[in-house]
Amino acid sequence: MLLHSLRLLQQYAVDGYVKIETSRLDFHRNRQNNIRSEVLQGVLDSISIGQTNASKVGRRTILPASFIGGPRDMRRRYLDAMSLVQKPDLLARVFRAKFELLKLEVLNKQIFGEVAAYVYVIEFQKRGFPLAHMPLILKLEYKLLNPESYDRVVCAEIPDRSKHPHLYSLVVKHMIHGPCGDMDRTCPCMKDGRCKNHYPKSFCSQTTHAEDSYPQYRRRDDGRKITVRRHTLDNRWVVSYSPYLLATFDCHINVEICSTIKLVKYMYKYVFKGHDSINFRVVSHHAPDDTDDIKEF
Repeated sequence: MLLHSLRLLQQYAVDGYVKIETSRLDFHRNRQNNIRSEVLQGVLDSISIGQTNASKVGRRTILPASFIGGPRDMRRRYLDAMSLVQKPDLLARVFRAKFELLKLEVLNKQIFGEVAAYVYVIEFQKRGFPLAHMPLILKLEYKLLNPESYDRVVCAEIPDRSKHPHLYSLVVKHMIHGPCGDMDRTCPCMKDGRCKNHYPKSFCSQTTHAEDSYPQYRRRDDGRKITVRRHTLDNRWVVSYSPYLLATFDCHINVEICSTIKLVKYMYKYVFKGHDSINFRVVSHHAPDDTDDIKEF
């Protein structure tokens, strides 16, 4: 009965999690006397937030890094992630240059046809890499309305290595998913024991429409195989791409055809899911300025 309650179930789940989180916060608040706080770092933290009164130094309510999702935990995870990124400033500049060139290709050169409307959102993933989402709406005479027109724009197969060696190397380098599943249970795409992106896909002799989802792109069982991280993969593991854009930009560019109402609604909901937000409070100038990490969280 509870699972069929729709939004009532969502409200119940949220309320339940809020109770759990509140209980964890109360636990950390009640054990402040047992927490061994920093010595030098505590002074530096006090100075960084503008505490100049020496009597206030050390009088803090600490929310330790062991609290999952707290500021210290998030900062620790962020630093771990950023340590894997080399030269993020150069990475952002190269991404910006390539993205401007991409807009020139699709909007000015009209490689897919004349664009009636477009929107894009740039986000920075938790690993520090920039990512752009860019839905395009083509004018009526250029719309892709059948599987044959899909195949002119999107490909989801390994190229012939002898005929297209450069494109072959780029597909192997940028457009192979995983591998995940039984080959790697720790892959980030794994959720509840399955790939959330539904890889490996099924073999398909020709491109077809799908109900309320992306088209089933042509993925023929042509015997072409590649080796990625000691695993042998075939066309079922190829992420859909535009051969022209992939050869032009030499980076991961996933191209999808959006042709159903439900898919379009999902796509725009994903693009406009919102930016990061913060909470703040206004206090009296004469109020005590004791730092309380738990209250700020």
